[in-house]
This record gives sequence, C-alpha cells and structure tokens, in this order.
Amino acid sequence: MKLNQWMGTGLGLSLLASSPAWAVQMTDMDFGTDIKITAQSEADRDLGTREEGEVEGIGVDVRPWAFVQSGDWSAFAMGQAVAATDTIQTDTLDSDASQTDGQTGSREADKSYLAMREFWVDYAGLTAYPGESLRLGRQRLRDDDGQWRDTNIEALNWTFDTTLLRASTGIAQRFSDYRTDYDDLAPEDEDRLHLFADVSTQWRPGQWVGVRAHHSRDDGDIADPTQPIDELDKRANGDLTWLGVQAHSDAYNFRNTNTVNYWASLTLLSGDRDSLVSPAAGGLEEDSTDVSAWATDLGIRLRLDPSWQVGAAYARASGGGGSDGDGTDNFRQTGLETNRSNFTGTRTSVHRFGEAFRGEQSNLQTATLFGSWQMGEDYDASLVYHKFWRVDDQQQIGGSGVNARFDDPNYTGGGSIPQVALVDGEKDIGQEVDFVVTRYFKQGLLPASLSQSFEEPSALLRFRGGVFKPGDAYGSDTDSLMHRAFIDAIWRF
Repeated sequence: MKLNQWMGTGLGLSLLASSPAWAVQMTDMDFGTDIKITAQSEADRDLGTREEGEVEGIGVDVRPWAFVQSGDWSAFAMGQAVAATDTIQTDTLDSDASQTDGQTGSREADKSYLAMREFWVDYAGLTAYPGESLRLGRQRLRDDDGQWRDTNIEALNWTFDTTLLRASTGIAQRFSDYRTDYDDLAPEDEDRLHLFADVSTQWRPGQWVGVRAHHSRDDGDIADPTQPIDELDKRANGDLTWLGVQAHSDAYNFRNTNTVNYWASLTLLSGDRDSLVSPAAGGLEEDSTDVSAWATDLGIRLRLDPSWQVGAAYARASGGGGSDGDGTDNFRQTGLETNRSNFTGTRTSVHRFGEAFRGEQSNLQTATLFGSWQMGEDYDASLVYHKFWRVDDQQQIGGSGVNARFDDPNYTGGGSIPQVALVDGEKDIGQEVDFVVTRYFKQGLLPASLSQSFEEPSALLRFRGGVFKPGDAYGSDTDSLMHRAFIDAIWRF
C-alpha cells in the first residue's frame, strides 16, 4: 500500500478526533515536536573487502506528534521529516538492512525523506483494570529485552499491565514503511503475518516469571532460482513458531535498586522453511527443511553503590545445517527485534550484541562484561565488552552491522549483499568495546500511554559508539578494526 494512502488514514484519525461527537467528551489533548540532531561516523562496515562502507554525516530528524483522549478512547499520530548530508541512521528502530551498501531502486535509502512513524486509536474500557487497553494501527510493539519485538508496525494489540500480572496478545503485519524514499517492502516483510502473546507474573516482590509465544506465517513466493536475483526478491519463506520462558528481577527497569539483578531466558524455535541455497555444484536451488533450534540469554548485575553497577552476560543461539553451509537449522529471531535494552542498568538502551557489530541470535554465542554509572536523573554511562564466536564453524551467522565479503553465485555487483561469507573451520567472529554516555536536561511531561512512542523521555545529549575487531572467521585480508559512533542531541517542544 502506498505511503500517501496510509498518510490519509492517519489524517482520517485526526479528523475523527476533531469531530463534534468526539469533542463533546474531550478530556485531554497534547501535541508537540521532537527535534533530534544526529552525527554519525562509521568505517568500515565491509572491513575493506569492497568499495564504500563508510559514513560521515550529520542530519536533523523532526517528529511532530498529536495525542487526544476522550474517556476510554484515545488517538495518536507522529510524523517524521529527515534531512542529512549522508545516509545516516537517525532512528534506532531502523534495521541495518536499510543502511546496507549497494541498495538500488525502490529500497534505496535517501539522505532526506518524510515518514509516518505511528498512527493508532486505543480503547481502554474493556475491563475495569487501569493498565488494560486495545490498540489498532501502526504502533510501537516492544519487549523489555528487545529480542522478540521492538518495532513500529501495523497491529491489533491487547495489553494488560497491573502490579502482579502483565500480558499482551495481538496480530501484526507490515504493509508499508511509510517513507517517501521506499516504494516496496523489504522481501523478508512481504506477505508475512505475525501472531504473538505473552504473560508474566510477579511471584514475589520484584521477581518475574513468564512465557512468550510468537508465530510468523510467510506465504510469499520465493524467487525463481533459474533467473537473475535482485535485492527485492524473496529468498525464504515458511511457518515458524517461537516458544520461550523467562525469569528476571525487573532487571531492565533502570529505577530498580536491587543489590543483585538477573535475567534468564530460553527460547525454542520450530517450523518449516523453504529457502534458496547454494549447492556444491554452484548456482541456486530451492530447499525445504524442518527447523528445530534454540537460544538462551543469561545475565547478572551487581550494584556496588547507588551509582555504580557491574555485570556479566552470556548468550547462545544454536547453529547447524547441511554440509553446504546453508545454515537452515540456525536459530533465527522473529524479524521484529532490535536487540536493544537497558541490560546495563541505566536509562539508556544499549545494543545487546554490540553497537558496532550489531549481531543477531543465529549460530552465535556472546560473552559480555559491563560496568555502568548513573548520577540521579542527570547522567548515565555504560562501558561494555563483547566476545563473539560461531557455534557451528561451517555455517553462516545471522545479520549484523558488518558486511564483509559476499557469497552468492547470482550476485553481479548491484543490489544488497545477501550473505556474509565466513572462513570455514574458524569460530572466532571477533570482539568489541562499546561506550555510551548521556546527559539529560529535563524530564518533560508526557501522557503515560505514550511511554513507548517516544525514543527518549527527555531532552538529552548522548554519545554512543563501538569499536569492533574482527576475528579469524573474517579472514586475514580484512581491516583490523571497524567503528560506528553517534552523537545525538534531542529536544522536545
């Protein structure tokens, strides 16, 4: 569906909110503008194996928004206008796919664009509980760990949030990116439906246990392997189901004052998947397989005093597949994740698998050490070290912020790089050091129902960056270091 049609939908919601019938019971109306200035420096995401891969630019991201509420009904809309000197990432919800070198045609990111981030209506009167609501429209779906859902997407979502019980269930499908520079969806989002549900309970003060489920049904047509393949052709589809259990001490809440915090999760993945693979004889062919995989994420954080914390974490996602290295049995995430969370214990979210590397849970294990500092409501900082390995040294890893080399018999030099080719027999992916520091200026007053719609709750100045040192799996002829760094300034009017 074209962007202007969905912008019309957002406008329709605004007209509904301003109609006489709505105005009779109008109890609240808020509007404003977020202004974000971002400077980005990045070199070299391809580790010197091909041209480009470097970013040096500055941009401004303006996000006007409006919120209206009448009784149990509310509506919200947020637009976006971006202008920059280079194709930079001003939005942490953007996937790395949108920043990949070589994209052409209808998925080529422009330096400047207009977009609709969110537009939804919400009804909070199904039950008498104050934390319950049913929301329809393009909205922010988010888990605390950012590993299942953290994205803006069209959805019908019911949430229930009380002191002792949290639950949600819904259905979602991406129909458009709502950006003027994108005419088509990414192939992995085309014709893909998501069903999800989760429930968790506080079995003792500050101690939560829960279960999560997610099912994706992708019935889009795979590209013909006998024809040339481009970046908009779908290379895989299928039905996949994730079932997970988790326990934590409210560890992702930066206001948590526990001496010891922890998190633990285990996820099982099953289903069937059809994909294009590269057989030993060369070329491409379609392959069907049953998927059975798992992943876990474990972490502990100790509070040394009111300001300082230290911690360690370990994550592992299974890997496996055929002898040709197709990786069809690798664990893979839902496709709606960002892997950003407050695992270091500060107000600032940090990428769980590196600000530079930005790995995903697929044939990857990660050991992490970190320390963090927080001074009241004014400052926070995190220093993080990661070590990455492959689980199966014959299989590829999932997507990441590093696009060194490529391995595709149908690749001719145009379009996105479909797969990073790693050296068989080498498990060492590399290591990384991240540093993130933030200065907050004012809290600002926002309706509680909008807490997930805003990237940050207050005005701020932030540096976030990482330096990645590739391991033996990337070969000996790559660059020795890669960095990605941002300076963000956000103000709210």
